[in-house]
Amino acid sequence: MTQQSAPVLVDCAFHSNTQPVNFILACGDGNSRLVAMHWSQWGPTSATAVGVNVVNDCKPYCAAGTFHGYPVVIRLERPEPWKRDPRMAHFTQLSLTYTDTRPEGYNRVMTVPLWD
Repeated sequence: MTQQSAPVLVDCAFHSNTQPVNFILACGDGNSRLVAMHWSQWGPTSATAVGVNVVNDCKPYCAAGTFHGYPVVIRLERPEPWKRDPRMAHFTQLSLTYTDTRPEGYNRVMTVPLWD
């Protein structure tokens, strides 16, 4: 298998990206996204950035909710061949570390799998 020198990040529309500025985490409703990402490292096994996680509080319900921004450190890991293009590796895990306040019910570090 021939791979790019560094893995990509696959977005909700199944486009491959490297070092994006913005990224939607909640593809279904857009109620959680990463914005203003600044990448300090993008390598063959991981990538690291700082940015803001913008999350809808969904109070009293999501359509009437308010978006709040929370500073985060973003880490991408676990590259694997992308099913859509196996010649290309993509990151399969994303971790957010909240550096100040965080959304209600969130841990200081949140780790989630990424889609294929």
